[in-house]
Amino acid sequence: MDEVNVLNETPKKGGQIKFLIGGALIIAAIVLLIFTNTKAGAQYFLTVDELIDRQDEMMGKEVRISGAVLGDSIDYNTDTLVLHFSVAHVPGDNKDIEAAGGLAFVLHQAVNDPSLNRIPVEYVGVMPDLLRDEAQAIMTGKMGDDGVFYAEELLLKCPTKYEEAVPEQSS
Repeated sequence: MDEVNVLNETPKKGGQIKFLIGGALIIAAIVLLIFTNTKAGAQYFLTVDELIDRQDEMMGKEVRISGAVLGDSIDYNTDTLVLHFSVAHVPGDNKDIEAAGGLAFVLHQAVNDPSLNRIPVEYVGVMPDLLRDEAQAIMTGKMGDDGVFYAEELLLKCPTKYEEAVPEQSS
């Protein structure tokens, strides 16, 4: 009988150990996936002023910035699909934007105030239809050593959407 008990206990302990090791490996894999995806998906969202102030720190890191498009700086090469333009600083906080008179007013002021920081942008791809003077550009990319922001993704908010609100906001 002692041999039967020993034989019966051994598989139970072996099964428990396998279960614990398997559970530990699954938990470790989940933790690793969470850590790598969080780190890979982490992006800094900066204003033009913040990017310029932290240019050395942000060099080579993927960041998302927002700025007002300067219409006279738009240059598009249809052969190479390379788009160059500049953006001016706009506040990053919605409360600041509303306090200043709304988005349309802030974009207009940013484009017409030469004292605000500006950065050149390069984007390779089809020129978006909404790219025009005073549009809000939201770009994801990296700052180059040459001071140019190389956008990999370009989203635009059309300023005409906000034009009706300007008279109410400025009065």
